Amino acid sequence: MTYTEQMNTSAAEPMEELYRSLGISDRVLAYAAPVLEELTERFAEINANAEHSQLRILRAMQRARIGEAHLKGTTGYGYDDIGREGLEQVYADYFGTEDALVRSQITCGTHALALALMSNLRPGDVLLSVSGKPYDTLEEVIGIRPSRGSLAEYGIGYRQVDLKPDGSFDIPAICEALRDDRIRLAAIQRSKGYASRRSLMVAQIGEAIAAVKKCRPDVKVMVDNCYGEFVERLEPSHVGADMVVGSLIKNPGGGLAPIGGYIAGTHECVENAAVRLTSPGLGREVGASLDLLPSLYQGFFMGPVVTASALKGAVFAANCYERLGFDVLPDGSEPRTDIIQAIRFGTAEGVIAFCQGIQSASPVDSFVSAQPAPMPGYDSDVIMAAGAFVSGSSIELSADGPIKPPYNVYFQGGLTWPHAKLGILRTLQNLLDRGLIEL
Repeated sequence: MTYTEQMNTSAAEPMEELYRSLGISDRVLAYAAPVLEELTERFAEINANAEHSQLRILRAMQRARIGEAHLKGTTGYGYDDIGREGLEQVYADYFGTEDALVRSQITCGTHALALALMSNLRPGDVLLSVSGKPYDTLEEVIGIRPSRGSLAEYGIGYRQVDLKPDGSFDIPAICEALRDDRIRLAAIQRSKGYASRRSLMVAQIGEAIAAVKKCRPDVKVMVDNCYGEFVERLEPSHVGADMVVGSLIKNPGGGLAPIGGYIAGTHECVENAAVRLTSPGLGREVGASLDLLPSLYQGFFMGPVVTASALKGAVFAANCYERLGFDVLPDGSEPRTDIIQAIRFGTAEGVIAFCQGIQSASPVDSFVSAQPAPMPGYDSDVIMAAGAFVSGSSIELSADGPIKPPYNVYFQGGLTWPHAKLGILRTLQNLLDRGLIEL
């Protein structure tokens, strides 16, 4: 008997046994099987979009003539860091912008957004959110909730225009608000955050940007692009955004970037951000890349395929829980613009059971039981589950939610489709074992 024949008989552990060893019952597997069969065409579409983005990134790297020398880091001041400069050229090419700032010194998505706002607004200016209430952590950045160092403390005002009940932009209200000539920047949040609304498609964002520019050509538009990169074939920067902003421990880091954020946009906006990140007179010329460049380049290169895995997990979750009668957003069939899947449980027990199921499927800290706790930047206890290789990386399999009505959980991530699939199966098993669902 050949080696291959031996592996195909006694040595290979059956797939069902592997799932059982990871705590998945035959009952859960039987429930999931027909759901998966119906998703073949949907997954093929996701793969095609990933291929599109992957080819664009590859082209950007070749245009920038990225070589081995670009993978060597710098220390100290980081002067003449060709690897850092090349990476920013690649980002600008992919996003179709004049410039980009991609730095490990940007600690997270909230920091990137705060940097973009604080560097492009001045005392006496007003920020206008045209997509309603921003994500919780931005409330303290803006000063909606009093906070040290907020925009409000620097004399920068804030107004917002809520989305219409159907989730679309209220264009007449936006144009009316823009009559305030103190408004200098309009902000759009692509993903839903913890709001019970649909995330915004790039085409919708383009319509809103066009409306802003028609009413006030002088107003800059910033799009919070977190969780949305590579999901559609266009980015908000391709439809007129002056800045798109995101985190490298989400989609564009591909699960490899250990830290960082980006701002891609007009040269003016990016230069303003660089000066605020470092110092007047220094700007983008400083900021050592240390030994991070290989992971930042490779993470961006891998990002579309990793994002596709996370998207498949989100679609699978939506279809599994929709069949069980839960409200899911987006639903199992509608187009996607980000990797976030919201599921409404209506009870704290459901949110906690789901998150603990995700934690138990993790490669790191699978033995830890996620629990609700106070979190900086949030106004209620939050439960966060993520046994990740990079702490807090939400492109890795993760789930979280505020412990308050309507008790939604927000699921995202999965570096590979098999892991995302296992995570959802573990949530179903956990809820079944606790008597919270019936299959």
